[in-house]
Amino acid sequence: MTIKDTPEEWRVTATAVPFKGNKTSVRTDDVVMPDGSVHRRDYQVHPGSVAVLALDDEGQVLVLRQYRHPVRHKLWEIPAGLLDVPGENPLRAAQRELYEEAHVKAERWHVLTDVYTSPGGCDEAVRIFLARDLSAADGDRFEVAEEEADMELARVPLEDLVRGVLAGELHNTCLVVGVLSLLAARTGDGLDALRPAGAPWPARPFES
Repeated sequence: MTIKDTPEEWRVTATAVPFKGNKTSVRTDDVVMPDGSVHRRDYQVHPGSVAVLALDDEGQVLVLRQYRHPVRHKLWEIPAGLLDVPGENPLRAAQRELYEEAHVKAERWHVLTDVYTSPGGCDEAVRIFLARDLSAADGDRFEVAEEEADMELARVPLEDLVRGVLAGELHNTCLVVGVLSLLAARTGDGLDALRPAGAPWPARPFES
């Protein structure tokens, strides 16, 4: 048996959007189950995101600390952001986020992993990139505001982040998935065996 996620879509008999926000919305679908019964499912509709695990030549990962109001925590994270434009190229979005949040650019890019953050209640899909050969970005720093105005930046050895994840001290989804995926890739076929940066992404199709 091949262990692989596969696309499937059960019949929806009715749908509504009871809430529409600035970036996301809530959708209610009446879904036909395999036994023929119909049950209502509420979920957040999300445009999708990208995240960047930026690894420097010393084996350190670029991380940032930011306040997240829903969980009432300051979380250590990797640079990330929304796909604001439908069909937006995820690599270009990731490069933008790395510049805006860390004022850093990278010469080598691979796809590290793709993930659904909370598929039981949200359709958000995130593509996490691995960025290497880092250097300071050109030009002025991006002007931050709101939560990002209080953001802290650091470079932390990968091994320290792995320990923090396993100790229950680090909780951000993209950071957790990213650092553990990077560790697995390094001990497996190697980082250059990862998918190319422009690899297809069925969850969020994009223009080249």
